[in-house]
Amino acid sequence: MEPVILFRGGLAEEGELEVAQKFFDVKTQRAACKDAFIIPRYSYLPFAKELEEDLIINGCTLINSYKQHRWIANFEYYEPLEAFTPKTWDEYTFQDYNGTGSFVVKGKTNSRKFAWNRKMFAKDKREAIHIGCELSEDSMIGEQEIIYREYVPLKTFEIGCNGLPFSNEWRFFFLGEKMLSYGYYWSCAEKASEYQITDEGIFFAQKIAKIASEYVNFFVLDIAETVDGEWILIEVNDGQQSGLSMNDPDVLYSNLKSRLDIKEKK
Repeated sequence: MEPVILFRGGLAEEGELEVAQKFFDVKTQRAACKDAFIIPRYSYLPFAKELEEDLIINGCTLINSYKQHRWIANFEYYEPLEAFTPKTWDEYTFQDYNGTGSFVVKGKTNSRKFAWNRKMFAKDKREAIHIGCELSEDSMIGEQEIIYREYVPLKTFEIGCNGLPFSNEWRFFFLGEKMLSYGYYWSCAEKASEYQITDEGIFFAQKIAKIASEYVNFFVLDIAETVDGEWILIEVNDGQQSGLSMNDPDVLYSNLKSRLDIKEKK
């Protein structure tokens, strides 16, 4: 099947669209996709199930199935990757937590990170529950279910608005176990282009990808270095919807095309 990018973006993604067109046939309407292997970019949501059904009728196959997407969106990846990521509670189990510490509060997929010290970071359980209640009424996050994550101090380079820490965090795109590209996560940081990742960080991402690839085809790993010098998994995201951060689109799409061509020949 011919690989096709089904792209839906705004002004911010125009540059990425131009790059994608260098390597792939790009469509902007699902009805134009016939008998193809579809790689959605920003076009998978909000009607993911309907998109999959429509494309199947047109003889197409998605790079990630709806079931694979839900493995990420429902935070099902926590169980197989629990050893590598901060301890997490849902709205019910957190009520029974009697320990101390600080927390990060977010939806299973999205957060209000740019309101870090008001709608994400909580210094204690009481504050975390207060933030969770506010997020439950958020039009985007409320439908995802709220999760409470142990706050793990990260190696931080800069501090942004609302106390947001620009940490040593990196975004990796993977197709199965194959690393396609990576880039510094906080593209809005003043010195973002100066930061470099260590070999240990890259190796850690590849280690996580071996596990994640058993459940999903096209995915993103966000990893970060703690103040103690250890690498942890921040979250897994669907490659169909994830923004580039500072991933070079030429590297991402050229490697994706090459990898798909290799798989097609096998």
